[in-house]
Amino acid sequence: MRTIRIGTRGSQLALAQTRLVRQSLEKACPESAFEVLIVKTTGDILADAPLETIGGKGVFVKELEGRLLSGEIDLAVHSLKDMQSTCPPGLRIAAYLEREDPRDMLFSREGYSLEDLPEQARVGTSSLRRICQLKALRPDIVCVAIRGNVPTRLHKIGPDLDAVILAAAGVRRLGLAPGNPIDTAAMIPSPGQAVIAIEARADDQEAISLAKGLDHEPTRRCAQAERAFLATLGADCRIPAGAYAVIDGERLFMVAMIGNNEGTRIERMTRYGDSPDIGRLLAEDLLDRFYGEKL
Repeated sequence: MRTIRIGTRGSQLALAQTRLVRQSLEKACPESAFEVLIVKTTGDILADAPLETIGGKGVFVKELEGRLLSGEIDLAVHSLKDMQSTCPPGLRIAAYLEREDPRDMLFSREGYSLEDLPEQARVGTSSLRRICQLKALRPDIVCVAIRGNVPTRLHKIGPDLDAVILAAAGVRRLGLAPGNPIDTAAMIPSPGQAVIAIEARADDQEAISLAKGLDHEPTRRCAQAERAFLATLGADCRIPAGAYAVIDGERLFMVAMIGNNEGTRIERMTRYGDSPDIGRLLAEDLLDRFYGEKL
């Protein structure tokens, strides 16, 4: 019997997500054997460096994808929001697990909501998307760049930092006490936020077939629309951007935003559609409105 090797990062959240995947695979495929291999990624090694200086999106998945292509692992577990908008040649996403809570969440010692934060509060986040929307909602707030895994960022709350913003999904998957969620209408999530993706070699039909049993079709439709939005912005895009799709009846509904780093300008648009291509159309319309020219 072939043992399916599952690759993952070594952070607490990555391991929690991989345990969920492995347990689900073992339950769905009791006749198969699975083992987990931990891979150090550039994002983990350079944990304190700003993402923009070490390669931006993809630094948490590049090494895992290399191990997939070399055959050292058969499946890779990712947070979808960490992935590039397209897979490298020879790889594909075999399954999208059902989405967790997609919202961002504010954490502080006093349990403040975003509206209740004191004037000039110092809030930790390195996400351009969050900074842009945060400044638009609360121009008085001082944004402080922080990196690290979820527990590390939570531990930074103290005399010099009033609050941090994290993805609700990661906090929930780690079983930590929740903070105050920020509605998606106020802070649009990152494309793919709260979705676990399982990547495989495109020619490995056995591994793909096993992973497909975990695929959640509504999440797949929404995630593909959000990835189409991201792909249209371009792999080298460094502007704040968010996109979030839901199923409304039989149709897709999507809201998206792009803005400037100062938070002085944000463009938001919505669109209904029947296919994930609404992500591309929405990105084109937003770029046209923001820059005044068609792609």
